[in-house]
Amino acid sequence: MLKVIVAGAAGRMGREVVKAVLGESDLSLVGAVDINNHGEDIGLLTAGKPCGVPVTGNLGRVIEETRAEVVVDFTTPDSIRSNLNTVLTHHVHAVVGTTSLSEEDIANINRMAGEAGIGIIIAPNFAIGAVLMMKFATEAARYLPNVEIIELHHDLKLDAPSGTAIKTAELIKGSRETCRQGHPDEQEKFRGVRGGEYDGMRIHSVRLPGLTAHQEVIFGGLGQTLTIRHDSISRESFMPGVILAVRRVAELKGVTYGLEKLLTE
Repeated sequence: MLKVIVAGAAGRMGREVVKAVLGESDLSLVGAVDINNHGEDIGLLTAGKPCGVPVTGNLGRVIEETRAEVVVDFTTPDSIRSNLNTVLTHHVHAVVGTTSLSEEDIANINRMAGEAGIGIIIAPNFAIGAVLMMKFATEAARYLPNVEIIELHHDLKLDAPSGTAIKTAELIKGSRETCRQGHPDEQEKFRGVRGGEYDGMRIHSVRLPGLTAHQEVIFGGLGQTLTIRHDSISRESFMPGVILAVRRVAELKGVTYGLEKLLTE
């Protein structure tokens, strides 16, 4: 069985990943790492049933003690770089859902992972529907280049815009010519009301309790609009993609950015 450690195991996404790994017969949860809930059985904490894996705070030590093969990281922007350094040092594959890594970060990680023969999958969104939303939006931008992105998340999310919105904008940029939108003399009466600007398109971030993860891509053309929307109603929506990545990451070398790369192979 494939030995898996979950980093950020006591967090909202981490708990879902723990439950998903425990539910797969070909995967074995051997470690749970978090800055909180030290010593608690992660199975009891997440699913109400002990699994014999205590929460600990030292990722490197858990890798050494368990000889894990894959680390799944859903931690925080402050922790991800240190965790990836630990993963690379110990020659373990990684599946990363933590956002905020820059293009320079990813390029450096790709170089080091390639040299070490390690596979790392970094995905802004693991929901299959979200991947399809980005694919459809990329296609639509070829014909309707005027576009704005609205992403909506729970109010505890630390970064804005979301990794999914950034990835969507990057894909759209590659599918259309740069398009400056809106009136050239437009003035904001409230700073930031028109959202962030990327390659001429606008990105808006909404943060409210009650939301999980949602995104609209709105296209405007002559006498028409097109809206492509994806909604993750619960964090369970991300788990099929996470499990797919865990099973496939050992086949890869270097960084694979985006779950769509796995769906097209």
